[in-house]
Amino acid sequence: MYTTSEHLSAFAGEGLRTLALAYKDLSEEYYQVWKKKLHYVSTVIDNREEHLAVLYEEIEQGMKLLGATAIEDKLQEGVPETIACLTLADIKIWVLTGDKLETAMNIGYSCNMLRDDMNEVFIISGLAQLEVQQQLRSAKEHILGLSRVSSTGDVAKGEMFAEDSVFEEAIIAQCALVINGLSLAHALEPQLEHTLLDLACLCKTVICCRVTPMQKAQVVELVRRHKRAVTLAVGDGANDVSMIKTAHIGVGISGQEGMQAVLASDYSFAQFRYLQRLLLVHGRWSYFRMCNFLAYFFYKNFAFTLVHFWYGFYCGFSAQTVYDQWFITLFNIVYTSLPVLAMGLFDQDVNDQNSLRYPSLYKPGQQNHLFNKRQFFLCTLQGIVTSFLLFFIPYGAFSVMVKEDGADLSDHQTFAVTIATTLVIVVSVQIGLDTHYWTAVNHLFVWGSLIVYFAILLAMQSDGLFGIFSSNFPFIGTARNCLSEKTVWLAVLLTTVVCILPGLVVSFLRVDLFPTLTDKVRHLQKSRKKQGPQEQNLRRIRRTSSRHSAYAFSHQQGYGELITSGKNMRMSTLSSTRSLEGTAQSSSWIENILKRKNEVACISPERPDPPDSHRDFRGSADRLK
Repeated sequence: MYTTSEHLSAFAGEGLRTLALAYKDLSEEYYQVWKKKLHYVSTVIDNREEHLAVLYEEIEQGMKLLGATAIEDKLQEGVPETIACLTLADIKIWVLTGDKLETAMNIGYSCNMLRDDMNEVFIISGLAQLEVQQQLRSAKEHILGLSRVSSTGDVAKGEMFAEDSVFEEAIIAQCALVINGLSLAHALEPQLEHTLLDLACLCKTVICCRVTPMQKAQVVELVRRHKRAVTLAVGDGANDVSMIKTAHIGVGISGQEGMQAVLASDYSFAQFRYLQRLLLVHGRWSYFRMCNFLAYFFYKNFAFTLVHFWYGFYCGFSAQTVYDQWFITLFNIVYTSLPVLAMGLFDQDVNDQNSLRYPSLYKPGQQNHLFNKRQFFLCTLQGIVTSFLLFFIPYGAFSVMVKEDGADLSDHQTFAVTIATTLVIVVSVQIGLDTHYWTAVNHLFVWGSLIVYFAILLAMQSDGLFGIFSSNFPFIGTARNCLSEKTVWLAVLLTTVVCILPGLVVSFLRVDLFPTLTDKVRHLQKSRKKQGPQEQNLRRIRRTSSRHSAYAFSHQQGYGELITSGKNMRMSTLSSTRSLEGTAQSSSWIENILKRKNEVACISPERPDPPDSHRDFRGSADRLK
């Protein structure tokens, strides 16, 4: 017995899953009687769990120990590296798992979420509400005390922490929080949930173990209600469906646990390590493209529309348009639609290797730096200035210009064609300067749009169409006569340079004097273009100490008492509706990316007990920031 205990302790210290084997001889008569009792008890309605526990305890008495086994319950490849990379990107990671406390902590150590050099690991395991409340408050006071001792500047930092603010996510001490399911049921009560959330936000690592599927959804909803955060949940089993449906974004891992999580999710993949590329590469690119798309779209439409406002001062605001009616119709549909579409689909500031090499590139999206009220004001101001220059530079030039034969050139139709041509050229040059990654599609759409514009312009103002539809094409011959004049092209060139040059100078000075991390990485990328990408060498630290480990020598208490108590059933109407919907249908949706301030990631590895030497990393990730 003593030797087996030593072996179990050594195996658990190595992170292996242990199993004790024992046997007991039963007579046929005793077994048949016990079997009938079991069948009867399993069909009763009242106190079924208690009766079953008594029967199990009865037959498990007097067993003889044979020995113990230990198997390696491996994580998937790249799980520790992925978690470390997401942590560097300021993504808060929570672990929500149904495993017992010792197994959950072993998971934390194997993933490098728990380390021996942490200041403190708080284990919340109270059985009563008052006990849980005392443990939560003591842990919070201890962390705040450490912060005051470590830095005098934390008082000012604490003043910056407003309620419901994501800035409270700043870790002020290397601490971890581990809470079991029964304590979590008390902590999720209305009078304790704020204390739980505050403590969790002050810890670097949060592990919720022995939790039910309903409790996973409750934790996700708690973060959604009280934090300005976008949550992302990752899971691979049916017990993760309610959590995936509750989070803003759900990710399902297709593995040995079936396809329920995949069917209920927004994204799915086969390996947990692909989450790193989903967030840091494709997620960041998507945010970057969307912000550039919106900024340019507002700019070009303000530049196009506000020309009519300046023209209104000269036409008495009679609603007469500057442009030809066909140009107004085709501007957003044909002339400028495809270049901005290509930007929204293919543009990227840095390549995928550098996006993974520098996880801090993800932070501007969390802080909403690329598109906010200030950026909207700047692109609006740029559009207003461009429209002002587009109107008044040709207006001033036409007041003094004459044709080569001395005839007057300042008629309305020629003026309209000149402004329209300048507008298309200016917005095409601007999107060329805003594009960071050129592909064949970008070249085709940008230069092709210019060619199509001149082709349509000459065709619509030709003699042929005028002869067929004289009332619809009144600008007969205007484009041919206007674009053959050198002075018109000089006016177009001058207007284009004056509209583009200020923005180009400001952009150059900003990159040169106040470069962002993205600018620095792009500079390194260009300088190392001929050099192969360098792989990250994130070493996995294997924990050999058994100080934090334990093993299960007998049956562990399951969910029965917690479920029958009804504590895990307290949820808001919104969460309950989503949980019910998550079991009946698979509806996936993503909220507006531009509102994304922070993301919490909760990774919930569900570790089953079957003797399998390999496993899928199963879990729930809730992505804040």
